[in-house]
Formats: sequence, structure tokens, C-alpha cells
Amino acid sequence: MSTALAGSRWIRADLRARKGQAVLTVLAVAGIVAALITAATLLEEGTNPWRSLFAQTDGAHVWLYTKNSPQVALGGIEGVTQTAGPYRSAPVTVAQDGKKEPAALRAMPAAPPAVAHPVVAEGRWLDPAQPDGVVVERSFAGSLGLRIGAPFTIIALSGERHTLYVRGIADSAEQGFYPEWTPGLAYVLPTMLDRVEPMMGRSEWVTGLRLADAEASQVVSQRVVVMLEDHLQRVYTWREVRAAMELDNRLLGTLLALFGVAGLVAAALALANAAGGRVLGQLRDLATLKSMGFTRGQVALLLLVEHGALGLLGVVVGAFAGWGVMAAMLGPTSVAPTPVLAIVAGTALLVLAAVWVPAWRGGRTPPIPDVPSGPPRGRLSRLARLGLLVRLPPALVLGTRDAFTRRVPAFLTAFGLAVPMMMITVGLGVWATLDNFLAHPEQVGQHAALHVRPGKLEPAAAERIARQDRDVAAVYPGTDVNALAPGEARSVRVRAVGSSTSPYPFPVVEGRMYGRQGEAVAGQGLLDLLGLKIGDRVRLTVGGSPLIVRIVGRTVEPEQDGVVLSLGIDSLEAKDAVPPEYYALALKTGADPSEVRGRLLSETGEGLEVQAVVNPADRLSIIRVVIVALIAVLTLIGLANLLTASALGLRDHAFDLAVLKAMGLTPRQVMATLVTGTGLLVVLGIGVGAAAGYFVVTGLIDLQGHTSGVGAGIGRAPSPLTLTVTVLVAVGTALAVALIPARRAARAQVPVTSR
Repeated sequence: MSTALAGSRWIRADLRARKGQAVLTVLAVAGIVAALITAATLLEEGTNPWRSLFAQTDGAHVWLYTKNSPQVALGGIEGVTQTAGPYRSAPVTVAQDGKKEPAALRAMPAAPPAVAHPVVAEGRWLDPAQPDGVVVERSFAGSLGLRIGAPFTIIALSGERHTLYVRGIADSAEQGFYPEWTPGLAYVLPTMLDRVEPMMGRSEWVTGLRLADAEASQVVSQRVVVMLEDHLQRVYTWREVRAAMELDNRLLGTLLALFGVAGLVAAALALANAAGGRVLGQLRDLATLKSMGFTRGQVALLLLVEHGALGLLGVVVGAFAGWGVMAAMLGPTSVAPTPVLAIVAGTALLVLAAVWVPAWRGGRTPPIPDVPSGPPRGRLSRLARLGLLVRLPPALVLGTRDAFTRRVPAFLTAFGLAVPMMMITVGLGVWATLDNFLAHPEQVGQHAALHVRPGKLEPAAAERIARQDRDVAAVYPGTDVNALAPGEARSVRVRAVGSSTSPYPFPVVEGRMYGRQGEAVAGQGLLDLLGLKIGDRVRLTVGGSPLIVRIVGRTVEPEQDGVVLSLGIDSLEAKDAVPPEYYALALKTGADPSEVRGRLLSETGEGLEVQAVVNPADRLSIIRVVIVALIAVLTLIGLANLLTASALGLRDHAFDLAVLKAMGLTPRQVMATLVTGTGLLVVLGIGVGAAAGYFVVTGLIDLQGHTSGVGAGIGRAPSPLTLTVTVLVAVGTALAVALIPARRAARAQVPVTSR
């Protein structure tokens, strides 16, 4: 009992003596755990929306879009257990608060179907008692700012306007979130759809298939393609919907995971270094404990409890912080307990493993008579010899010698600074990549700043008005169509913009731009999906007509996970290309897209539909906040390592300092000696880390781009000026921190220092 009491008192006294270092250790571990939990939640949340919605709606695994109502028994296909529909759907335009958005108006029964039934989140489902009621998909309603009871004005293809009223807002698992997945989705009663669009030729039919085995979706889709032949317009499976619902969480989660794992390694090194440094600084205390009757195991356990408690406290704080942030962002039910428990358990084990080795070494401390009184000795390092040869001041030579007195702690300190600095450089590279997206949108396929749709005007009139605007540099007619991919039984996006002789300037990073009919460029996602390479020919089906093109280049494609084929509008058949669906407007340098948009709308009395192109970097702005937070956490880890190195240097050379003062060195020279010893490790670690991060950041970003379908060629390293300023700030901050204990030691009296 007395041994335990004495040990607990000793631990409390030691922690009180180093409050700053203890707090830094806890915050560093907490930040890393919070980052890991956030990463795991975001990565899991990338698929959880689809999983949860699919379960709630009893969703369909395959969705078919046909010209006419299918006349074959789709429910009789092997593997199909239930069907949804077929439901009639008509294209409309929603006019809301001055905005016009494309939508699909789908006829649904008043009684929710058993399969693929939308889940009403607000309001109520359709009711014949309110024939003008409409239920809007949640992400589409959020984009339009709709509320229950709000008017819902739609424009049919005939130009006739109808006003409906929002009766409900629902979730659906049949398509991705708006606006990444267009058109928006709204449900009405069949009688209402007949009023809005009485012509059957302007409609399509949507059918959902629920399968006994989700993995058989491709096989079933291929059978459907064969059965329906020319009537089939496009096919989607649950895999495409799930990928669409992931949005940008994958990139954010991957970034957090990368930072978290690297930070976890750095935090483990910081803990091991801190524990080892404290053991070296407590040799006299430990020897005293041994002389009081403490065994090796008890001393080791004492050290393990002290240093492990700091790490475990950081784990607990980080777990609560990470869970709280994710619960606030996504809701309490979105944080899966299994990943959180796995991260907490894994980090706790790593923390204990990191402090066990120095604790075990501390347990082997001999009694007081055998405790060495001076620091380890050895020959001058090569760097110190070089300092003598070039006749550096004595203080700097002594500091150079002191830096590598203990080689293992010196290595751990430098490496512990290099890892955070490398990840900070990677974060700056991600920031530079986002800045490049904003500064050069043409490099991600956004040479055009505005998309103009004819609206109330004739296509030729819309094109003429757009070309006459003083700030418009070029006008590219465009049409986006869906095509069936060969052997995949799924739809891919075909983007036809410009012509083969005057192509839209897509960002081609491999191969070349198409220059004639029958040539196209493709995104990385499409090449991976179809197993194609540059130079191959591919046969697609657009609206029942074959489309045979040769892939001549690869583009950077941030949309649709890169599953996009881009070509000239003259490569499509006339029925698919005329009239163009929209016109892409490239503006002159310095032109303001909002001014051009306002001018076009005012000149035509809002007869045109003008939409600004959304830069993908705008959707990823949260990453900048994450980078700043992670840099703060990594800085804490680096400071914890630095304080350990400073404390160890003071302990090792306390006797030397007393001797140097007795020999006549001024306090400033003594301070220079201490700062030089720590500063060399700082410069070494930060320099190596910055260099390593600079050389790997582009490859890491391009690897992420390749795996996500966007494609390689988007990565940017931080500019030399940014990196130089960052390194100087990091070194300056580290030296300023190291200066605090050095100044105290330099001002101390000789008897106090040598005690």
C-alpha cells in the first residue's frame, strides 16, 4: 500500500513539474484520434446514405428507362424477385425564385408501392384529395429552397405552365443527390402528369428490379438489354447510385485518413521520445525508488502508468471530440460505433507500446551508487569537426557536438519532426491543387463559364443572342446524352460539345484532342470501366442508334466519377444533336460571369435559361478548413517532440554549462550553445520532411485522382515561395520555443545549474 501511495505521489509531482509538455502530449494524441474517427466516419458515410436509404425504401437494384411501357414480363427474369413500376415520367423545367432547373415528373400511385417506395421525410405522400400536390426528392427540394405548402411552378415541353404545391419531401435510393445527379426528381399522381404532359411521345417509362442477389445486377442488366433491344434508353444499377451518393466525402475521408495515420506514427514517436527523455532525466529519482524497495517491474509499471495515462487521456478526449464533430455534422446515428471502437482500441495499444520500451529501460535503472553523473561521451561528430575547420564560434561548435550526443534520441527527434512536416507539405499541395482549380477552371473541363438553354426562344435565336454579347469569346453548341456501354449493361454520359473541326477545349492530359468525326476523348473512369486504352474503338448505343468512336485522348473529368465520353456534336446522329440542348459560353479574359448572365436575362426578358458552371473546387472548400486543423495538430506533435529534445539536452549538458560559465562564457553564448544543439535537429527534420513531402505530394494527389476516376494530372506541389516561407516559419517557431528553456538555463547561477 505504501509503495502504491509513494508511486502515485511521485507521478503527480512529476506531471506538475512538466504541465506544458503533458498538455501538448494529450492534445496531439487527441487531435490524431479525432482526425481518424472523422476520416472513418466520412468514408463510411460515403456509402451509408445509400445503404440506409436502400433499406428504408426496399430499393431496386436495377433501374430501366424505356421509350414505351415494357411489354415483357420483367419479373420473370431469373434472379428478379420484385418489380417497381413501370412508371411514366416526363421532362419538365422547374421555375423557382428566378431559377430554372431541369426535373423529371414521375407518376406514382397514391398507395406507396412495396418496392422502391420513397420515404417521406417531411409532410405527407400523394393523395387524390389534393390532385395538385407534389412530393419532391429531398436534395432537389433543398437546392430549390422548398418547404411544405410552397408553390411548385413547372414548365412543360409545350411551354405551358402549371402550379403545383409541395405536399411532401422524400428520400429515394434510386438516383444520386441533386445537382450532381440531374434532372431533379418529383412525384405526382398519374392524373396530374396526364394534365401536364398529355403526349405520350414526350414521356419515358421507368422500371425498377429488385434482385435476390445484388451482385447479379450486371448479369440481369445484360439480359434486360437483350430482351428490350431498341426500346431501352439507359440502365442504372445500385453501384452507380451508391457511387453518386458518395459525393466528395471519399476525397475528404482519404485525406483525413492519410493525415491521421501519418500523424499517429508521429504521435507514437513523440510519446516514445518523451517517455525516453523523461526516463533519462529521472535516473536519480528512479534509482532512489529502487533503493526504497521498488522492483524492476514496479518501476516499469510506474513509468508505464504515468506516460501511458497521458496518451490514453488524449485517446479519450479525441474520441469524444471526433464523435461530437461528426454527430453535429451528420447526426448521432451516422457515427458507426465499430470503427470508433477499433480506432480507440488500436490507438490505445499503440500508445502503450510506444511507452513500454522506455518504461522497461527505466525499470532496469541501477541503485544510486551506479548512476552515472555525467552525460555520455564520445568523439566529435563530423559536423562538429567541420565547424572547427571553418572556425565557427565556440558556442556553435559546442552546440553542434551536443546535437548528436545521444544518437537514438536525436534520430527520433529529427524523424518526429520530419513526419509532421512532410504531411504539412502534402496539405499545402492539396491547397495548391484547389487553388489551381479556381485559377484555371479550363484545366478541369470548365473553359466555359456559363451554360445557356433556349428556354422560351428558338435555339438559333438563343445562339445568336449569346454570340452578340460583348464579353462572350466563343459559343459551343452542346448536348448531353446517355449511352449504353457494351458488355456492361449500364449507362454512361456522352458529352457532345462543339464540333469536330471546332472542338470544345477539353483538358487532354494523354493523347490528343479529337479532330474529326468518329473520334472522342474519355475520362479515366470510363477507360477503367470498359477496359479501354487510347487508340481503341468503342461501340455505344444512344437512343437505340449505334455510336462507334475511337478514343484518341484522356481528359481530366471531375464529373460522374470520370465515366464520361466527350466528342463533337457532329459525331452524334441528327436526331440526338439537333437542336442543341444548350450552348456553352466561353468568356473573354476578365469578364464577370454574373454580369454576363444578368445581361443575357435582361435582354431576353428572362426568355433564356442561363446557369453558371460550378467549379469542383467550390464543393471541396471544407478541405481547406480540414487542412488548417490538421496542420495545427501536426504542429502540436512537432512541439511535443521539440520540448522533449530541449529537456534532454539541458539534462545531458547541465554540468557542461556550469563549466562553460565558470570558464567565462556569457549567458548569450551559453544560450547559443543550447539553441544550436536543438536547432540542428530542427533544421534536419524539417528540411527532410519538406523535401519528402514536395516530391511525393503530386504523385499522391494523382493517385487519388486516378482511383476516383477523375484521372492523373491534377496534382500540384506547393509553390517554392510557399514552401520556403513555411519552412522558415516552422524553423523560426521551433527555435523560438527552444529559446525559452535555453534562456532560463543560461541565466541560472552556476551552483544551481550543476546541482
